[in-house]
Amino acid sequence: MSDEEHQFESKADAGASKTYPQQAGTIRKGGYIVIKGRACKVVEVSTSKTGKHGHAKCHFVAIDIFNGKKLEDIVPSSHNCDVPHVTRTDYQLIDISEDGFVSLLTDSGNTKDDLKLPTDEALLAQIKDGFNEGKDLVVSVMSAMGEEQINALKDIGPK
Repeated sequence: MSDEEHQFESKADAGASKTYPQQAGTIRKGGYIVIKGRACKVVEVSTSKTGKHGHAKCHFVAIDIFNGKKLEDIVPSSHNCDVPHVTRTDYQLIDISEDGFVSLLTDSGNTKDDLKLPTDEALLAQIKDGFNEGKDLVVSVMSAMGEEQINALKDIGPK
C-alpha cells in the first residue's frame, strides 16, 4: 500500500440540494416545478392519455416565482421532474439604502444586507411609503435555487 496522501479537489456544494426529484404525475396545481432551470409555481396541469405506444404525458403551465414569466413543459407522467426547495422567511425591515438594497433584521439578531428592493411596482411603492411613514414593516423573502426576492409585506404597526 502507498503511504502518500491523496488530495481531492471537491467542486460539490456542501449544502443541501437545490431541487429534489418528484414523479411528474404527482405534481399538482399550486405546487412547484423547475422548468428551463427556473423555479416556477404550477398554475395548470393537464394529463393526456397514452397512445398506442408510449406514456401518458403531463402538460405543465407554470409562472416563474421570481420574474413572473409564464413557462410550459410537457413531461411523461412516469418520469421524474425537478422540484425546487422553496422557503419563505420573514424579516423585519431596518433600512433602505439609496442604491436600492434593503437592510433586514434576522431572527438571530444579525442583519441581512444583500437583498435588493423588489421590481414589482406596487410592492415597491408599499415598502417605500410604509418605511417613509416610520411604520414597522416585516417583509417575506422567498428563496429557491440560490435566488432570493422580497415577495410580500406585513405592517406590524408604528414604531
